Amino acid sequence: MYIYELPNWPRFDWNRERLAESLAGVRHRQGRLIGHMEALGFNLRQEAVLKTLTADVLKSSEIEGEKLDAEQVRSSIARRLGMDIGALKQADRHVEGIVEMTLDATRRYDQPLTAERLFSWHAALFPTGRSGMNKIVVGTWRDGGAGPMEVVSGPVGRERVHFQAPAAARLDGEMRAFLDWFNANAGMDLVLKAGIAHLWFATIHPFDDGNGRIARAVADMVLARSENTSQRFYSMSAQIRQERAAYYDVLEQTQKGTMDVTLWMEWFLGCLGRAIDGARTILSAVLAKASFWEAIAGVPLNHRQRLVLNRLLDGFEGKLTTSKYAKLAKCSQDTALRDILALVERRVFVRNPEGGRSTSYALAANPKPYVTNRY
Repeated sequence: MYIYELPNWPRFDWNRERLAESLAGVRHRQGRLIGHMEALGFNLRQEAVLKTLTADVLKSSEIEGEKLDAEQVRSSIARRLGMDIGALKQADRHVEGIVEMTLDATRRYDQPLTAERLFSWHAALFPTGRSGMNKIVVGTWRDGGAGPMEVVSGPVGRERVHFQAPAAARLDGEMRAFLDWFNANAGMDLVLKAGIAHLWFATIHPFDDGNGRIARAVADMVLARSENTSQRFYSMSAQIRQERAAYYDVLEQTQKGTMDVTLWMEWFLGCLGRAIDGARTILSAVLAKASFWEAIAGVPLNHRQRLVLNRLLDGFEGKLTTSKYAKLAKCSQDTALRDILALVERRVFVRNPEGGRSTSYALAANPKPYVTNRY
């Protein structure tokens, strides 16, 4: 029996005393983080928001086993935020749709959540009307045409059913009740409401696909309300990705339990607290980037060098070689080598120990540039 089959569904309950300390701790962390971020300048805050939203989009998709192009995601978000990050990589329709949903949820957090808004999110997630090779019903509740909606794992022939969602005939009534509750001001702490919203939406599972990503977007929308700001400085999805196994385990256990959802709420508050703590990593990266640019402020740079330096500062997998530089900067390898050697001479780059065909370069750990007028 699933919780939606219980006679008291959907009257969720939890042990308020057990959650009080965790909730107070999360609220304290939220306040401190926002205070730290507000003390930064506008540009640094925007950089932190860009990093956070990029991680949120990437990791929410990874939870579902989908790997997106990080540069496409970052470029799409930067364009919508009006940020100049140099050359923008063209994003495909799928990436654009996921970014649109994420930004709509967090930047218009104070607007009502309606069926039409959810339909638009779903259509944005699946612009071709397909999930992989399979054609799905897009922009409306699932119709049950493909049989019961089940969450399964394991190889073909030995699948394990983790959850079976309510029948399609129930969806109009179920979603009407959910949206009425979501948009009502019931006096519940909004952090707790985010946890319930996530669980409730994931349990109804109203779409043919994309329910997990939309459930996390719904929770992020309530968390933005809890902070009364559209600026995101931590990623709940990134933390859930790290704790993916525990996330699915506690979700399955709760959906097969009673209407006492204390276990789920404890996990949700703990995960949220760890996500907020993880924002220190993003803040450190933003401050390190600002410090780097300040240290080399007097170094003459061309647009290619600025582009590649930004790319390295934002996280670059592997080692930088002449050919990789040429690809990033869209120039010849001869031009790339001249740019690199100029940066080595000015002590912005260092040459890695490997030589010959394995020659590669890295950012100087503590750049103390030698400024020259020659170029």
